[in-house]
Amino acid sequence: MTNKVKISIVLGIMCFALTLGICIQIKTVKNINAKVSQNYAENNLRAEVLKYKEKYDNIIQEIEKINNQLDEQIQKASTHNSELEDRKNEIEIGNKMIGLSEVKGSGVIITVADSDIDANLVLDASSLLVHDKDILNIVNELKNAGAEAISINNQRLVLTTSIVCGGNVININGERIGSPFTIKAIGLPETLANLKRPGGYLNNLEERKIKVKLEKSDNITIPKFNGIFSFKYIK
Repeated sequence: MTNKVKISIVLGIMCFALTLGICIQIKTVKNINAKVSQNYAENNLRAEVLKYKEKYDNIIQEIEKINNQLDEQIQKASTHNSELEDRKNEIEIGNKMIGLSEVKGSGVIITVADSDIDANLVLDASSLLVHDKDILNIVNELKNAGAEAISINNQRLVLTTSIVCGGNVININGERIGSPFTIKAIGLPETLANLKRPGGYLNNLEERKIKVKLEKSDNITIPKFNGIFSFKYIK
């Protein structure tokens, strides 16, 4: 093999290696740019979400302030006026019934959570998860048992509350809530605790290996509904 041939081979190998290195470098730069661009977009989106959350929190605080001022004016106006005092009491009772006031009392606290069993060990992995229909069934049983107020992860249930599946979470009052779910209900504890009877829905959840815990309590606090009532058909 002549020196010219050897030199040509060496130069060819060097050119190939250089070309390969340039291609790798270009691909690396593209990946880095794509990652930087994605992070930039995610950071912008996160900033927008935080900005709107801050606005929402400020509006809620302003509403709370106005409500407190209104309560003070109602209290002053109804003092020494039996008729206005009766009307004020009616409003307070109504607010408790529709969920616009915080309520306290005895009842039960139910906690349900996704199973810890490996999904690969069962035929139907979805059976190991808590679904929106499970929460709905528990709520319906609590209502049938006489529950006077119910909350799920501190979301007060009202007439317009929706409980719908949202991927791996459940949307309640428009809020995304994931497992575990803490359901508080005010009512006669002995009657509400009957939900854990053999053959009851909580018992069925346990048979699916869903984690279920029910405890009675004499000191349950259920917050008021902080959303906005929206009616289209009521006149």
